[in-house]
Amino acid sequence: MNVLYGKEERMWAMIAHLSSLVGFFIPLGNVLGPLIVWLVKRETSPFVDRHGKEAVNFGISVTIYAAVSSILLLVFIGALLLIALFLFWAVFLIMGAVKANEGSEFRYPLTIRFIK
Repeated sequence: MNVLYGKEERMWAMIAHLSSLVGFFIPLGNVLGPLIVWLVKRETSPFVDRHGKEAVNFGISVTIYAAVSSILLLVFIGALLLIALFLFWAVFLIMGAVKANEGSEFRYPLTIRFIK
């Protein structure tokens, strides 16, 4: 899609991705941060709506993957999975924020699309 988006739209789309970092301070903040941004700004721009939904879906998916990995700590592979999941989350979170700031579309890999 070669549509130019305004600076404010790109900023809010980027914030939708970066608000996942709230999870470092608030339990489930990695879902709640993007969810709040998406709910507040989804009506103002289709671009922010798409990025917000993608960020919420990624947050939910990562939370599910972390829960499964935590259970697998009992068989010792969970620690490796949690480390890999954290690196995966961090890299793709940054990529999503950068793409949003550039005005590009972005889809997270391995994401379950709960919100369509």
